[in-house]
Amino acid sequence: MIMEIDNSKKNKVFTTIILLCFSFINAFSQKTDNASTGNEFTLQSAIDYATKHNGNYLNAELDKKIADYRNKEVIGLGLPQISGSFDIKDYVELPTSLLPGQFFGAPAGTFIPVRFGTQWNASAGISVSQLIFSSDYLVGLQAAKEFKLLSEKSLTRTKIETVVNVSKAYYSVLVNREKIKTLDANIERIRKIFDDTKALNKAGFVEKLDVDRLELTYNNLLTEKEKVDRLIGLSETLLKFQMGYPIQDPITLSDGLKAEQFQDISSGDSKPNYSSRPEFMLLESQQKINELDLKRYKLQHLPSLFAYGAYQRNAQRTKFDLFDTKQEWFPIGLIGATLNVPIFNGGQKYYRIQQAKINLLKTSNTMTVLKSAIDMETTAAGVAYKNAFVSLQTQQKNKELAKSIFDTSKKKYEAGVGSSIEILNAETSLKEAETNYLSAVYDLIIAKIDLDKAQGNLK
Repeated sequence: MIMEIDNSKKNKVFTTIILLCFSFINAFSQKTDNASTGNEFTLQSAIDYATKHNGNYLNAELDKKIADYRNKEVIGLGLPQISGSFDIKDYVELPTSLLPGQFFGAPAGTFIPVRFGTQWNASAGISVSQLIFSSDYLVGLQAAKEFKLLSEKSLTRTKIETVVNVSKAYYSVLVNREKIKTLDANIERIRKIFDDTKALNKAGFVEKLDVDRLELTYNNLLTEKEKVDRLIGLSETLLKFQMGYPIQDPITLSDGLKAEQFQDISSGDSKPNYSSRPEFMLLESQQKINELDLKRYKLQHLPSLFAYGAYQRNAQRTKFDLFDTKQEWFPIGLIGATLNVPIFNGGQKYYRIQQAKINLLKTSNTMTVLKSAIDMETTAAGVAYKNAFVSLQTQQKNKELAKSIFDTSKKKYEAGVGSSIEILNAETSLKEAETNYLSAVYDLIIAKIDLDKAQGNLK
């Protein structure tokens, strides 16, 4: 009876272990399945991924961190500078000094060599210095702050470039995938007509020439699909590169082409916002840095003041017992200040000021040129967008018209009152209209991205 109870307990324990193992395996399997969905991206999530993995963006972030540390480094120059020192000397040969011989009864003009000191000498001390006033330092603090802002604006520029590149690559993949769907539909249509025509040819209702024409078109569509398949692989590789995504890993795009979200801007305002353009923001920072440079040179006539202090203990021994606590170390202490007053530097200050003024003027001219360039770019982007919008409307109508012509031609062919040439021409026109429509959608999307970039709307 006891053995039966023990066996029963063992069976329960064994069953519990088995259930726990299955639960663990099931949980791990679910975790693995969930992890496999990590390759699906919307456009926004693709952009977010790129800001964490794109090498150019990561380097821009590192540059920002470097600028932050440099700013703190400059601030540190105005804090107390403290250093400690320890020095030990072993005079293998003591230095010789010459004393006038007349001190010892020798003739005047003669010298007697003597040696002073001990073989072992050591000193240990600490020194402190503090910058009290320096015009260079005060201006340098402002310049360091501007350099930090400059790195932040550079990061913004890199982010905008990343957004543009990822967006264009993303939509390129979507367009190519839509082309594949269109080709598949075309292939299916021609295949059905081709199969029906072969059957009619066997029954003696159509000529072999009609079958050959349809087969030729069918084969050409298959070849075109293979080309687009390769283009999809290439466009996906480009997207992965722009995102910093592993090239060998699969990727799924969950967004679609939404041409209906775009509006006509024929009567809209397409003026740029200069202060939102990173190139202009960088020039503004450069202008402020040049202004600080000019200010620094103008203030160079002001004196600079430093305070310092030092405390030191020295030991002199005839043998190496420097750390013998019974022997005395002799103290030395001092405090002081240094005032540097510039008087004349050969006109260098004047020439530096003139160079700084010229650099400031050059930056101002560059900003004017950049404004004109941004105006021109915005105008061109606006025209491109308007043209793309009109083209999309036209291609939409053409696609609907081509579909209607094909349906009519197909009905006539099936009724025996149409020719194979007519239906092939209609199918070719439909395929071209669908391809042109997809190209128009892509052109409109790219034009909108370029317009947003030109107007400074991308963040």
